[in-house]
Amino acid sequence: MKMQIRRKLTKLSVALAISAVMGSGAAFAEDVVKIGYSGPLSGGAALYGKNVLTGMEMAANEINAKGLEVGGKKYKLEIVALDDKYNPSETGINVQRMIQQYKTPAVLVPHSGGVFAVQAFNEKSKVLLLAYTSLAQVTARGNKMTVRIPPEITGYINPFIKTEMSKFGKNVAIACADHDYAKTWIAAFKPAWEAAGGKVVAENPMSYNKSTDFYSGVSRVLQSKPDVLFIGGPSEPTGLVAKQARELGFKGGFIVLDQAKLDEMAKVTGGFAPLEGAIGVLPMVNDERPNAKAFVERYRKLYPGKDPSSEVALNYTAVHATAIAMAQAGTVSDPVAIRAQMAKAFKSLPAEYNPNDFDGLNDVGGTLADTFVGYVEGGKVKQLNLRSLNAEK
Repeated sequence: MKMQIRRKLTKLSVALAISAVMGSGAAFAEDVVKIGYSGPLSGGAALYGKNVLTGMEMAANEINAKGLEVGGKKYKLEIVALDDKYNPSETGINVQRMIQQYKTPAVLVPHSGGVFAVQAFNEKSKVLLLAYTSLAQVTARGNKMTVRIPPEITGYINPFIKTEMSKFGKNVAIACADHDYAKTWIAAFKPAWEAAGGKVVAENPMSYNKSTDFYSGVSRVLQSKPDVLFIGGPSEPTGLVAKQARELGFKGGFIVLDQAKLDEMAKVTGGFAPLEGAIGVLPMVNDERPNAKAFVERYRKLYPGKDPSSEVALNYTAVHATAIAMAQAGTVSDPVAIRAQMAKAFKSLPAEYNPNDFDGLNDVGGTLADTFVGYVEGGKVKQLNLRSLNAEK
């Protein structure tokens, strides 16, 4: 009889132990909040997509090291990343999977085609869309569950035109990428160039994500003898376009679409000398602001021998702002409440998490910041203030 009781007690103890382990696993799962990412992790735009993801993961690691407390409960923040190969239809599928499988309250998408695909359902699905694209249409649509991370392209166009036209001339040839984002840039750029008294002498967008040789396309536009080339897409192919233009004898300036980064292009061109006269996004390593310099040093310690791009920094900040918004909203599971706190979160960012000096959101969900750009002169990148360039007559 005693033996039977002991056996029953032993079985009960084992059952309770298994139950406790399973229960703790379930509790642990509830203590994890996931932010989704769908972007290019393969193909010609892979470097771009990986930079975005690196910034997100760097922020998540810092948040977890410090501890994320929401509503009196501690959480671990994880980034769920899926490759969409820069294909908007894949983006939509990825984000639906994240919502259903991973219960992500927020997802980050770093290309306009993918952003528009997600905007078709994100309000209904109640997921916060962190849109890494500078297209004003993303927020002008009135999607209440979208936050646009970088500055609008409209702020770049006139200062870029003024700078290049004054230094090189009024004839421009368009040789940028042919994806949706580049098409929107072209649509805004052409009338602005012409309104400034210039002429578009050639137009030949190319598939930057598929090609590795641009000689024929570049040669075609150079036959029109442009003073300035408008180029841009992912950094590596953009650098190759610039390099091949110089090899074909082009002596003029470059207007570089903001997706491409001058420092990453320089790795392809063999330095900044072939990019003389190019204007584009300011490389993080050339940003003299204190918050930016401190961020660069932290990044270099984590990734020796590497420098952070603006994609790294901007999306790093976006994840920190989202975590702050969760804490302010007191929830990790109500995306509407989290979205309602995003403007306040961007305003209250500690300096160390804000290398680009964001100071809030506008009424439609676009970030506000005093943006700086880079101009290559004498083989070096010169830092220019975008607001000051815009104010020049």
